[in-house]
Amino acid sequence: MEFEERLAALATKVENQRGAIQTEEATKNAFVMPFISTILGYDVFDPLEVVPEFTADVGTKRGEKVDYAIMRDGEVQILIECKKSTGALRIENASQLFRYFSVTNARIAVLTNGQVYNFYTDLDAPNKMDDRPFLVLDLLDIDETLLPELRKLTKDVFDLESVISAAEELKYVGAIKRAIAAQFREPDEDFVRLFTTRVYEGSFTQKARTQFTALVAKASKQFLNEQVNDRLKTALGASYSAPVGTSTPSDVVTSQPVAERDIDRDTEITTTLEELEGYQIVKAIACSEVKPDRIVNRDAKSYFAILLDDNNRKPIARLWFNAKKQKYLGLFDADKIETKHPVDSLDGIYEHAEAIRQTVRSYLD
Repeated sequence: MEFEERLAALATKVENQRGAIQTEEATKNAFVMPFISTILGYDVFDPLEVVPEFTADVGTKRGEKVDYAIMRDGEVQILIECKKSTGALRIENASQLFRYFSVTNARIAVLTNGQVYNFYTDLDAPNKMDDRPFLVLDLLDIDETLLPELRKLTKDVFDLESVISAAEELKYVGAIKRAIAAQFREPDEDFVRLFTTRVYEGSFTQKARTQFTALVAKASKQFLNEQVNDRLKTALGASYSAPVGTSTPSDVVTSQPVAERDIDRDTEITTTLEELEGYQIVKAIACSEVKPDRIVNRDAKSYFAILLDDNNRKPIARLWFNAKKQKYLGLFDADKIETKHPVDSLDGIYEHAEAIRQTVRSYLD
């Protein structure tokens, strides 16, 4: 599998098993060791590459251990400290990393609970681990812009200098993105005041603050949704407000082969943006099992079909989105018998992720 596919497979495992993992040792075995081996590419059973329970006596501290040390050419390059998967990561959990960072050659330290991986280096002071990570990888919410830098830490293409040189920008860009996300989820007073004073001429009183806190939060969410929808429309090459098959200049879609595949030949069929968004969700789920280009769609009058290898005998799912009230996701069992599951929103598709993957796997078997 490709790097991204291996990462997606591990993310699926974390999503499915995280609730059952209750101890730090179980977290290491189920999530962290697979991350070291399948993602970073190091042999966890070769002590020349990965040293578990790594010990380096520091001052008066004797016998303290870091969970894993990744070695290259006999030198420690990466230190990894693990916490149980159900616990949040705090810098207070990294006391051993701080001490060991200053007495080894390691330039990268990782604090993880198996789902979130915080990567640290020494940007603020030489040989002293920073308080803030320069890279945060959440397997359940992967930021794809970080993957090129993560790949540089893998065994085959290890490029520490490149990672360190990019670390400062990564650190602050990542922190700013997380701060923006936090404000969009729950805006604080300064954020609300910033936008209120630009659109409201009155004083920023307690009443105004209460009123505009809700308005700013609502406007932020609507703005994000509109941006996502605009990006999706652009990627698919059309706005689906008009029925498919109406007279449209041919050059509108000639540069959009993806859109051409998504439009049914039947002129009485209207492919909606919601159907295409649902298709992209099912496709993203199924990509953990097969390459994306093997997952295609065919729209029909009653339903929107998603198939493996464009083969009617290999249905993955059907989107029954044409009804005005209740929408359904059609899934197939081993005998290809369809069961319709009600979904109230597109997010409801994710609740059936494992069933979708199992259907794909059944065709591969």
